[in-house]
Amino acid sequence: MARTRLARQQGAGLAFVSPYFLVFAVFGLFPLVYTAWVSMHEWTLLAGKVEFIGLENYRELMVDSAFWRAMVNTFGIFVLATVPQLVVATVLAQMLNTRLRSRTFWRMGVLLPNVASVAAVGIIFGMIFARDYGIANWLLGQIGLDAIDWRAHRWSSWLAIATMVDWRWTGYNALILLAALQSVPKELYEAAKIDGASAWRQFWSITVPMLRPTLIFVTIVATIGGIQLFTEPLLFNPGANAISGGNRGQFQTVAMYLVQEAFTGQRFGYASTIAWVLFLVIALVAAINLLLLRRIRSAD
Repeated sequence: MARTRLARQQGAGLAFVSPYFLVFAVFGLFPLVYTAWVSMHEWTLLAGKVEFIGLENYRELMVDSAFWRAMVNTFGIFVLATVPQLVVATVLAQMLNTRLRSRTFWRMGVLLPNVASVAAVGIIFGMIFARDYGIANWLLGQIGLDAIDWRAHRWSSWLAIATMVDWRWTGYNALILLAALQSVPKELYEAAKIDGASAWRQFWSITVPMLRPTLIFVTIVATIGGIQLFTEPLLFNPGANAISGGNRGQFQTVAMYLVQEAFTGQRFGYASTIAWVLFLVIALVAAINLLLLRRIRSAD
């Protein structure tokens, strides 16, 4: 009797969670496996050519200079955007957790950049970093520096795109970290103050360890978004050839190169290969981030 009741309970539990696994199998697992299958083919829809070639696409990708240039661009923009974004978001969350006047206003205000349309953000930042009449060059002129053609150089285009990404996502991450900070017991800070700990000491010894699980979450999400970066660099170079990321591909990301190969080059097998390599890179970087963040001192 007891075994029958236990089997019914287990069956009911599996029935409750099964929709998730069904949806994941249809929209997550199947595309992943099918992309791997397509990556082993010379697949051109317009020519109607579908030919199994094994790992030939992967061998070609390993010596493709355009792919490695896009990979360097992706990691350059990712580092410039993600590291300062998470540092500033953590400090911002700590500030928003203090007794500020009009605290709700400031907390809502940091989310406004994320509410704005990404297209509008791209247009505005394109104007800010315009070569001839941009505000960025005007500010440089005010302090006696020469104007910069932001789109012409690798480092300057990376910096401009990273600024765009930081502006959109720093407030969003700060609110997630703020929600985690709300659960930190106030008694820990009060005890630290009694012991004479400075604000920096409290931040490093209490705030950071207590935020470790949330930091892992926002870092992994930022890693996935950063390595898949597509919209911001595309809007930074409006025009018919925007997908190339500049006349020398100086800010073309891997996601942009993937789309270019699929829809401009009509090489769906090769684009699927890029997608699979990108997936493996994201998994590797996320695992490295997880290991590094676990080394942050535990609150226990």
